[in-house]
Amino acid sequence: MSKESQNKFAEIPGILGMKGWLFAAAVIIFLHFTLQLGLNAYYFQILMFAGINITLAVSLNLVNGFTGQFSMGHAGFMSVGGYMSSYLTTTYFASNPDMLQNPIISGVIFFFALIAGGVAATLAGYVVGLPSLRLRGDYLAIVTLGFGEIIRVLLLNMNIVGGARGLSGIQPLTNFFWVFIFALLTVFCVWRVVHSAKGRVLLAIREDEIAGTSMGVNTTEGKVWAFSLGAFFAGIAGGLFAHYLTTLNPGTFDFNRSFEIIIMVVLGGMGSISGSIVAAIFLTLLKEVLRPLQQITGYDLRMIIYSLVLIGMMLTRPQGIFGTSEITSLFNYFKKRLKRGAP
Repeated sequence: MSKESQNKFAEIPGILGMKGWLFAAAVIIFLHFTLQLGLNAYYFQILMFAGINITLAVSLNLVNGFTGQFSMGHAGFMSVGGYMSSYLTTTYFASNPDMLQNPIISGVIFFFALIAGGVAATLAGYVVGLPSLRLRGDYLAIVTLGFGEIIRVLLLNMNIVGGARGLSGIQPLTNFFWVFIFALLTVFCVWRVVHSAKGRVLLAIREDEIAGTSMGVNTTEGKVWAFSLGAFFAGIAGGLFAHYLTTLNPGTFDFNRSFEIIIMVVLGGMGSISGSIVAAIFLTLLKEVLRPLQQITGYDLRMIIYSLVLIGMMLTRPQGIFGTSEITSLFNYFKKRLKRGAP
């Protein structure tokens, strides 16, 4: 490959010369072996939940932000992936307990269980998305919300996964590496999709679906494709969540969970990957930072303050923290100012 070709390759949006992504993966591996040794268990748990929320928020942003649809059933896809991967691992390790002693083999099994959970969520997304994504706006939101509730009720009545009792005995296979390597993979895939030809289709649907259709864009195919990809990563996040808590209950994946993920997307900015990451971390931390208020006042005021912060944000900056911009735009802004010699 010539030098000119290499430079063009490095300039492709989302690749960052590939070195940036590889460096991020190396940092995750390094932190995996250091944080778990010295970090307090409580802070480590917050960090893990923040990583899982990053995967959920970024994957939903592909649908709600970049494609301009309004899905309210993301928790349903999360539950499908969580239950599928958990069922596979608990069934396998129950008959092969010795495999747990080998971290490499158990890690490989866990990886394929997560992928299976993601595929199951993708199929669910496709089944729901194909007929319902012909709808728009509030109608689509109602259908996806109904789907999430259907999944929850089905899980409540399926004895094979514990029914109302929930699924217990799940192996604690989730660690820092798995959570953040999949968060990085989610960010990478969504970034690459948005800056590809398929991403142009998604943006055309968001800006003006009728105009896109008149120009020959297959809007239904684009919406189903985005819906399925978002569901895949939601299923992965569900598997990570299940194997960290080691128990699952259908009530965990109610519509409140879907609303929580939507808030992360809206707060960070519809159409901003950086915004979803920042909002996921911020909202995960906010609930824990406000926890001491319950001990001081005797009342759980966290959700009230949590709601007031969000209302204030929507009133002062309705487009979210980043809007449709990325954090790289901020870096480029300061870089240009430095070149001009501005103070």
